[in-house]
Amino acid sequence: MGHIVPEPVERYLASLNRVDDALLADIARDGEARDLPIVDAETGALLRVLAMAVRATRILEIGTAVGYSGIWLAGALQAGGRLITIEIDEARAREARENFARAGLADRATVVVGDARRMIAKVSGPFDLIFQDGDKLAYGPMLDPLVELLRPAGLLVTDNVLWSGQVVPGFAVDRPPRGEATRAIAEYNERLHTHPTLVTSLVPLRDGVAISVKKAPTS
Repeated sequence: MGHIVPEPVERYLASLNRVDDALLADIARDGEARDLPIVDAETGALLRVLAMAVRATRILEIGTAVGYSGIWLAGALQAGGRLITIEIDEARAREARENFARAGLADRATVVVGDARRMIAKVSGPFDLIFQDGDKLAYGPMLDPLVELLRPAGLLVTDNVLWSGQVVPGFAVDRPPRGEATRAIAEYNERLHTHPTLVTSLVPLRDGVAISVKKAPTS
C-alpha cells in the first residue's frame, strides 16, 4: 500500500492506538505475514468508535476475510446485538468463525458464505452500520442495495476509497496501475458524494475510509 498520509504521522497515530488485545494483535501479525486483505488497527479503531457512536445493535459487513475487522465491530455492539458478515471464500469464513469464537464473540457474529452481490438480497434490514470492504468492482453495483438496508441516520463505511492514491489524478504515477478497480472506486466515490440520500466525508486514514450517513426522510 502506498503512503497517502506521511509515514511519521502514521507511526504517531499507531503509537496512540494502544489496544490491549492480544488476539487482535496476533491476527494482525498473521494477516500481514500471509498478505491477507484485512484492515489495520487504526481503521479497526475507527470502526469501533463509529459503531459505538451510533449505539449499533445490527451491523452488516461485506468482506469478512478472517474476522479481524469483524472483531472490532462486534466488540462495540450493544447488548443483544448482532453482526452479519459475508465472505466469499469458504476457508477464510471458517477461520473467521474460529477467530470470533477465540474472541468470545461467537454469539454476536454470523458468518455467511457466498457472493455478497447475491447474498444481500437474502438479508433483512435495517442496519445501524454497514461496512463495505469486499470486491472493489462490486462497490458501485452494491451501493443502492446497501443504502436501502441502512436505517435513517445509519452509517455506511467504505474502506480503500483512495486505493493507494491511484484514484487521485497524477498522484501515484510511480506505482503500477490498478486499472479496472481504480476506475470502479473513482466512480463509486463520485456516486457517494452525489447520492441523494447520503452525506459523505472521506477520511484520508491509511488507504482512505469514506463515512456516509443516511439522511432521514423528509415529510
